[in-house]
Amino acid sequence: MGKIRPDIGFKRELSRLSGSQLNQCMQCGNCSAVCSLAPAERPFPRKEMVWSGWGLKDKLIGNVDIWLCYQCGDCSTYCPRDVKPADVISAIRQKTYQHYARPRFLGKLVSDPAWLPVAIAIPVVVIIAILSLAGTFRIPEGPVDYSAFFPHGLLNGTFSAITLFFYLLASLGIGRFWKDMKRQTPPGKSGMKSLPVFSVLGEILSHSSFSGCGSRKPGKVAHMLLFFGFALLIMVTLYAIWATVTHHYPLPITNPFKILGNMASLMIYTGLGIMIWQRLFNRRVFGKSGYSDWLLLVSIGLLTLSGTLVQLARLGEWSVAYHLYFFHLVAVWFVIMYLPFTKLGHIFYRTTALLYARTIGRK
Repeated sequence: MGKIRPDIGFKRELSRLSGSQLNQCMQCGNCSAVCSLAPAERPFPRKEMVWSGWGLKDKLIGNVDIWLCYQCGDCSTYCPRDVKPADVISAIRQKTYQHYARPRFLGKLVSDPAWLPVAIAIPVVVIIAILSLAGTFRIPEGPVDYSAFFPHGLLNGTFSAITLFFYLLASLGIGRFWKDMKRQTPPGKSGMKSLPVFSVLGEILSHSSFSGCGSRKPGKVAHMLLFFGFALLIMVTLYAIWATVTHHYPLPITNPFKILGNMASLMIYTGLGIMIWQRLFNRRVFGKSGYSDWLLLVSIGLLTLSGTLVQLARLGEWSVAYHLYFFHLVAVWFVIMYLPFTKLGHIFYRTTALLYARTIGRK
């Protein structure tokens, strides 16, 4: 049997991030009993609450069950001591992003508000450097033509290279995460099955696990709108990059991809509106909203809003069109480059955890 290594500093950090009084948990097990997603064998989140109360970081970071929870809030709603298990799970995830970030400063950069100016300054400086290198760092005269100010080939190429580099760094952390899950929750006697890629993909796309959540019914609708809206915007962005290469840019307002992009924006606005409303006016159910929550919502909101304004500025020949486009580029770079290290990183971590859980037969 391994030694127990309490980390009091880690416990205090979980308590700070979650707003939970961990010492008040009396281990009644009600949280696991009301959870519709907890497996019968080694259910959650009761054991996670025990480990959190003891500051057992080694058992919490790399724990597959942290990612099988869909943050529906049933456990917090029915907790007799108001210890907020759902918020504790969320705090553990936030610490997970930081733990697996490589290099470590990338995790710190987007998790501490003191570092936000630096996180914003990096894409700003890179974009200014590209414009200066291309010799286009001046507002052109005449009708609005973003390509006359922003060298799309150089910008897109640099953006793709930097993003790929950041994601390769993130993959190192994901690999360590897989090894830690295997160590903490080893396969049973039957061993590991083949990766159930398509079934996990279907589970993610259908949001089927959200259906069992009782306390946050609007959460499923909001999450689906944001998820599919963001996915559509990524697809439209990739097409727009291709269009700049094939000289069919800017896209006319009647282009199917332009229409799809505007529909995606409406989906994101609606999803964000529901989420923000619930977090502001339904705190008892939705729990504490920390810096990582608001950074996610605000950054995606600014990205989408600036994209809408850039389109209107081009069509309306606004004098601030190029300034808005510069802001939009910074927002795009911020959200996409830092994605694996922010709360949006759950796209990668949850998918990896689901693949591992289903591979070892954990339902």
